[in-house]
This record gives sequence, C-alpha cells and structure tokens, in this order.
Amino acid sequence: MMLQALLQDHKVILSSASPRRQQFFKELGIPCELRLKPVEEIAPEHLTGAGIAEYLAELKAEAQAPGLSDKELLVTADTIVWHRERMLPKPGDREEAIRMLQALSGEWHEVITAVCVSSVKDRMIGHRTTGVRFREISSAEIEYYVDEYQPYDKAGGYGIQEWIGLVAIEEIRGSYTNVVGLPTTLVCDMLIHMAS
Repeated sequence: MMLQALLQDHKVILSSASPRRQQFFKELGIPCELRLKPVEEIAPEHLTGAGIAEYLAELKAEAQAPGLSDKELLVTADTIVWHRERMLPKPGDREEAIRMLQALSGEWHEVITAVCVSSVKDRMIGHRTTGVRFREISSAEIEYYVDEYQPYDKAGGYGIQEWIGLVAIEEIRGSYTNVVGLPTTLVCDMLIHMAS
C-alpha cells in the first residue's frame, strides 16, 4: 500500500525549522503540520557519532510528546557531521565555518542523521550514515563560499546542495538526502511501520 494511503487517517507533525526537511515532505507528497518547540541541543559527553544524533532526535521528540493527539505522528530529526572522532556542529561565526571547511578539505567525513517518529503509544528511532569526501579546497574557495552562502545553520558548515557541494565534493557513499538533512527512505519506512 502506498504511504499516502496509509497516512490518510493520520496527521504528520514535523518538528523542524529546516526548510530542506520541509521541502522533502512536500516532494514526498506527505502533508505535514509544522510544530516547533526549541530544545537545548546538548548530548551527554560519553556519546559519539550516531549516539549523539539519536539522543538529540529523541530529545526533540520528548519535548513535543505531551502535546500529541491520537492519530498524530511526530517526526523529529538531527543531523551531525562526524570527523576524526569529533562532532562538527553548526558554526557560530565566519571564522569557525572557515576552520571547519579547512579541516574537511581533502578528507572523508560522515554525515549522520537520526530520525525519531513518535505517536501517543509508540516511538521508533533510527539513523543513516553517509560518507562524504571533499577534494582539496583552496582558501579562496572556502572564503567565497562562507561569505556568499553563510552556512551557519548547517552542521559542519556546508550544504551539499550548495555551490561548495557542486564544486568540491568528489564522492559520497550512502544516501544523498541524508547529507541534505533527511534520509527520506528511512523516514518513509518508519512512517509505514507506525501507520500500519
């Protein structure tokens, strides 16, 4: 059965300010209501990689859970960039964005997105990991990108769908949509399971 048919009796709630995630739901043909509740995105220090992303996605779900009604399915997500055993968050300023891209230049890193789908009675959490490799990026290219695109709302300081992704990403292993911010096949599988 098509996902849209399964969701006829459900209301999908997306708790994300990300325009990219909102656009994916539109492109999937899944109507959703935006319901935002800010949370302090701090994970326990002992967590690494996927553990951080899953913790934060579930934290966002817990903040919204008390307001859920029957037949509502809440989708929360968190994307992190993992490089050399440390997380590269959203950069706070120009200098931090430049430093992040310099660190990623010529190297592989992982983009990990965790997704949590919750109902009044149940919750599912999962994640996808995609390997991404930049070619060597010049200082001029990095500064141009940061100044023109101001990637301060993006983990790791870049958007794969933007100029830097088009000119400097040589290879990806895994889901492209995951790197943009939402592993759509995982989301669809989870919604099918929760709506069935």
